[in-house]
Amino acid sequence: MGLAQRRVCRLSNNQEPTIPPPENVFPANLDVAELLATGWRPSAFRQFILKVHSRCDLACPSCYVYEMADQGWRSQPRQMSPAIVARTALRIAEHARAHRLADIDVILHGGEPLLAGPESLGHIVRTIRGACAEVGTRVRVSVQTNAVRLDETFLRLFNDLEIRVGVSLDGDAVAHDRTRVFANGRGSHEHVSRALRLFEGPFHHLFAGLLCTIDLRNDPVSTYRALLEFDPPGVDFLLPHGNWAAPPPWRDPDSAATPYADWLIRVFDEWREASSFRTEIRLFHEINRLLFKAPSRSESVGLSPSSMVVVETNGAIEQSDILKSAFEGASATGLHVLTAAFDDALRHPAIVARQLGDRALGPECHRCDLMRICGGGLYAHRYRPATGFRSPSVYCPDLYRLISYISDRHARDTARLKGRV
Repeated sequence: MGLAQRRVCRLSNNQEPTIPPPENVFPANLDVAELLATGWRPSAFRQFILKVHSRCDLACPSCYVYEMADQGWRSQPRQMSPAIVARTALRIAEHARAHRLADIDVILHGGEPLLAGPESLGHIVRTIRGACAEVGTRVRVSVQTNAVRLDETFLRLFNDLEIRVGVSLDGDAVAHDRTRVFANGRGSHEHVSRALRLFEGPFHHLFAGLLCTIDLRNDPVSTYRALLEFDPPGVDFLLPHGNWAAPPPWRDPDSAATPYADWLIRVFDEWREASSFRTEIRLFHEINRLLFKAPSRSESVGLSPSSMVVVETNGAIEQSDILKSAFEGASATGLHVLTAAFDDALRHPAIVARQLGDRALGPECHRCDLMRICGGGLYAHRYRPATGFRSPSVYCPDLYRLISYISDRHARDTARLKGRV
């Protein structure tokens, strides 16, 4: 059975198609003209995610791109063409000039971006940097990869072009190989760990960190320690994508149980009680920033406006691809780099909604004492057909417990330290 056929079978057997919300719910009913008339203005995009290749060499059963509600990948070109690359570069430079951006981030993404090959990736980066150099904008570039194909050829290119590398790893071999598998069901941990060892030498400065999707079947402390074996500068623990219509694994929307918070709290205690600093854990760091009233730099928590936009392999301008977990077309804007500027996307209701802060949240969130810190959670996790994206996160109890625990733990530790003075 081929990979595409295997995906069709899995989707049809395990997941019902998710119905999109009616047009009169948030954010489709957002009046952008009225907002602009009141003086509100959008924030410029500063992070451009380029889907340089639309296919993957793994067949992870929980992948939000291939296995969830939106199957638009099937009609996407496999690879971004030189013409789309050139126009995307011009659109990015145009946006940077219009908003006087000193620097921006470009993330090479997929699918699996390394399937595009070193020559193509090099061409993309040089084209974008060349266009932005003319307007005086610095372009930081990173790539997010499953690392199955990562080798010294790629790393030499990334070193020459100063491209940082983020790698997906879900723990030790048993944990990782539960879901990060090839089409034949074989696990990929051996390939990934071999690639990660390449960062132990002269390429270590390219290592951006590890991305780990939480699986409650895996012991949290063992998972964290397995990640530390590769000396990552940062770790990003991700909640599995889901929503009120299609809940994530072991998350009962009607239950007050907090299995994901409980899992993360065990990692937090291990991280906090370490005798020396080992790595930054992004979620914990961002919650701590918010507790000290600093703005969040992550869409997972806080109320900071979203500053990211996606360009698909065919040149379509889209919102975060994580929205593909909600319903067919959830990430679409109807805009294309050949016919629209990124400023046009800034006026799209769905993108405006992600820049409105607490005005994009429903009454449940406004009644919550942790609203400013939680921020309603990740936007995609709020989806409910009857209300669109104005519900709290489907992880609401978990987020409340985790944030409360970190806050209380910080208060206790601070009081203890003060008592020693």
